[in-house]
Amino acid sequence: MPDQSIIQERRRRLLDRRRREALLLLRGAFSTDHPIMAHIVPIRRCNLSCAYCNEYDDFSKPVPLATMLHRIELLGKLKTGVITISGGEPLLHPDLDEIIRGIRRTGALAGLITNGYLLTPDRVRRLNAAGLDYLQISIDNVQPDDVSKKSLKVLDKKLQILAEYATFHVNINSVLGGGIRNPEDALVVGRRAMELGFTSTVGIIHDGDGQLRPLAERERRVFLEMKKFEKRHFSRINYFQRKIANGKPSNWRCRAGSRYLYVCEDGLVHYCSQQRGYPAKPLEQYTIEDIRREYITQKSCAPFCTISCVHQISYFDFFRGKQTRFVEPTPQERLISIKVAGA
Repeated sequence: MPDQSIIQERRRRLLDRRRREALLLLRGAFSTDHPIMAHIVPIRRCNLSCAYCNEYDDFSKPVPLATMLHRIELLGKLKTGVITISGGEPLLHPDLDEIIRGIRRTGALAGLITNGYLLTPDRVRRLNAAGLDYLQISIDNVQPDDVSKKSLKVLDKKLQILAEYATFHVNINSVLGGGIRNPEDALVVGRRAMELGFTSTVGIIHDGDGQLRPLAERERRVFLEMKKFEKRHFSRINYFQRKIANGKPSNWRCRAGSRYLYVCEDGLVHYCSQQRGYPAKPLEQYTIEDIRREYITQKSCAPFCTISCVHQISYFDFFRGKQTRFVEPTPQERLISIKVAGA
């Protein structure tokens, strides 16, 4: 159990976070000329090699701190509301705490997506001190297998550390599809997350283009049960997932490249992690004109897209901003998969 000082700090930070989230909502409602969220990659390397993942390698060096801080400053100038650090595995970056501090200096909310393997009490305290607002871990199964080592058996002690020491919000995401053998594991993971005081969500694993892999009947049953967790415990805008779970297209206006940006380790802006290569424009050259162009651009990959964060951010503008341009992304860069140095 956390001590009283941790509990008090959590309450204080919750109130502060809610205030900043309210301001983000207001700015998003009054203006469409800025990103609401950006994902930024400080390192492509990962300490795991999950079979379904195409977002990592085993050799990349960390992006230098000065470069990361410059990119964060540029996102701040674009008035980005939330900056989430992803990878690879961000905890491998030696200057992660300073990167988080850099995000907070822009006024943005600071998020982190991690596999959780490197969390220790001291590491969590440092994340607290840096000002982290959100942390998400995806747990794929109860027992590790050849598809994923991100299992509850391995990570439960890490979750207990977070429950005891973290003053930031923690969400545990379960996944369905993509070769996960026991979909019922998602229910076990979700219940454990809530036992520890975290929120719980579920995601549908996409293919290499971020597109739908239809769920089997067994998976759909688990999916519907998991959605009850979200309804009771966490306000998530994931309406599109119900259609995706049934193999149906979703009619929505994707605002990737505008309200949502994905900035890779090379400092290029892409639509998302699964459409790397388009528009692939340097962040230093990205302007309000690019934001306005992509805001009205319809993407051919949208109907069967499973990228939750892009959907959620795009809901800000579901009632406005008719899309009059059309593009079929033709990535210039092959999606990352595991490689061996020197291969």
